[in-house]
Amino acid sequence: MDFNLSEELEKDIVFEQIASFLKDENFTVVQQDQTRPWGGFFVIDEKQAQAFAAKFFPHLEMSEIQITNKLSPKILVVAPNKRLSWQYHFRRAEIWTILSGSVGVKTSATDEEGELQQLNQGSFIQMNKGERHRLIGLGSWGIVAEIWQHTDSNNPSDEEDIVRLQDDFGR
Repeated sequence: MDFNLSEELEKDIVFEQIASFLKDENFTVVQQDQTRPWGGFFVIDEKQAQAFAAKFFPHLEMSEIQITNKLSPKILVVAPNKRLSWQYHFRRAEIWTILSGSVGVKTSATDEEGELQQLNQGSFIQMNKGERHRLIGLGSWGIVAEIWQHTDSNNPSDEEDIVRLQDDFGR
């Protein structure tokens, strides 16, 4: 799944390529956000979570992925040399597969940022609930498949379930 997304490509072209890919793969995008200062994301229809997991996390059994009945599949789009906030969540764990490009990831059990790990296309990482993490764009656009593993079936995680410890954009 190499999108050939060089650093120079404009954000709207990158999003068009990913939207076309998702359409070709028969995934239904229920929300798209290009307004994030670090890039943006595509939210895939929850009814397609199992197909999404099979496509982008084929090495995992659904029993390993699914903690509750909801998975919130997404595609994250990280701009070159941008980074998401240093953050953690109370009601979700996350799993990522790098679909295109290289990204940096920092993780830690404490509020102090861990060492930078470079993850290339095909790499997989899993963050536990409460584990601090940050996704970082390196020299090209990074495309990441993400599944939220909701840990509280009575109160699934949402965009409000983000504790930001540091943010380049003052959020």
